[in-house]
Formats: sequence, structure tokens, C-alpha cells
Amino acid sequence: MLETRSRIVADTQREAVIRVRGLEVGFGERTIMKDLDLDVYRGEILGFVGASGTGKSVLTRAILGLVPKRAGTIEVFGENVDELSLASRKAIERRWGVLFQFGALFSSLTVKENVQVPMREYLHLSERLLDELAMLKIEMVGLKPDAADKLPSELSGGMIKRAALARALALDPEILFLDEPTSGLDPIGAGEFDDLIATLQRTLGLTVFMVTHDLDSLHSVCDRIAALGGGRIIAAGPIETMLASDHPWLKAYFHGKRARAAMAGEA
Repeated sequence: MLETRSRIVADTQREAVIRVRGLEVGFGERTIMKDLDLDVYRGEILGFVGASGTGKSVLTRAILGLVPKRAGTIEVFGENVDELSLASRKAIERRWGVLFQFGALFSSLTVKENVQVPMREYLHLSERLLDELAMLKIEMVGLKPDAADKLPSELSGGMIKRAALARALALDPEILFLDEPTSGLDPIGAGEFDDLIATLQRTLGLTVFMVTHDLDSLHSVCDRIAALGGGRIIAAGPIETMLASDHPWLKAYFHGKRARAAMAGEA
């Protein structure tokens, strides 16, 4: 599998399903990012890293249209999102799924009802078919059937992540956005979630944009890594590129005490 991933990453002719150029985002007098360029290629798992507060989640929200940008262009599936009609915009949104940090499940809805929210917004299906599709997604992420009727307050942290992932997969997306998917999970649970993401990516042909600070995730499931610093992308490439970089933050991040512990654990 690693050899296959390496060949994919080396192919510079791949389609960029997300293309960001000259992006500037800020709040008030504070500029979060400026002149940021980034490509996300079809079929890859891209890990997006950066120090806390540098704007990793902000970039995700800017791509999704949840945060306004001051300048630059964002293209998704070759379409400039600023030039899309409302109908075309909705068509693009159907092609991506989002797992927000901490799950962001609706607390008053059951797991099944949460999964059905995007289905009800975009699809016109019978209640029976909605139930069948929701149960399929719940099973797909490794939850037991009895989880479908539970409220978020009745779920463990790992179950919340999986339920939110089932909702993100509700419309069979081509792009999956993950915001800190393993945060708050113990090492075993985080490893199992990484394995689930890798399996889903292979079987469904997903493109995955994963904001993370989890070194184990970066080593085990990401094809490429993009690092954010000073409001720009300071490096992008496979894990070997990150490990070979002389950039001070990258050296501290990938060669610090926790990094050494992670690499020793792999050995």
C-alpha cells in the first residue's frame, strides 16, 4: 500500500480538486493568512498542520464558504466558487462532506436523525429509504445498529466522532474534510479512527483534507502534508519532505520529543 501511495504522490499530473491561490483571510485588523497557495489532489489524504492559532481550521472554513476571504481565488472541481450561481454552489456542496472538530452533532437529534440531516436537505426520499441509508452509513463507520437511536449525550467520544463521520458521508461525497478528527481520543481509539479513514478512502475513492496535529496520523495515513506558518504554506510534500526540512518550526514539530517517541513506537 505504501508503494502505491508513493507512486500516486509522485504523479505531478494529478487533478487538483481544490486549488487555492493568493488567499487572504482576516478578522478585523488581524490578518490570519495572506498570499496562501495550496493544491489538494484527487484521491489523496492531505494532512494539514501548523501551530495552534495559525489558522488551520480557518482555511477549511474559507474553502467551505463559512468564512469570508479578503482576496484570492478558491477553485473546487475546477470551478471558481465566487462565480457560481446558487444552484451550482449547492451542487458543489453535495460533493463534499465535513467532520467538524468535536463532531458538532445536533444534541437534540439521535445519531440516525443527525445522519439524515443532509439527506433531508438535498434529497427527496421516503422515510423508509432515509432510514435504510442512514443505517448503512452508521454501519459503514463501525457503529453498532443500536447506536442509531442514541442521543449524542449517550455516546462516548469515539462514538461521537464516528457518528459525525457517518453524517459527513451521508451524500456519498468525493471530498471529505476532517477537522482534528482524532483530538480527544486515546491512542488506541485514534489509531482505529485513522485505520477507518484509510479504509474508507481506499474503498470509496475519497479525497481527504485532514486538519490535524496528530503525528501518528501524519506518519500512518497521509500521502502528503502541507504545513502552515506565517499565514502561508511553508512546506508541502510527503512525510520525508517534512523530516528533511530545515525550517525551524518543522524541525521542532517533526523532530521534537513527541516526534521521536512516535517514530520509536513505529520502529
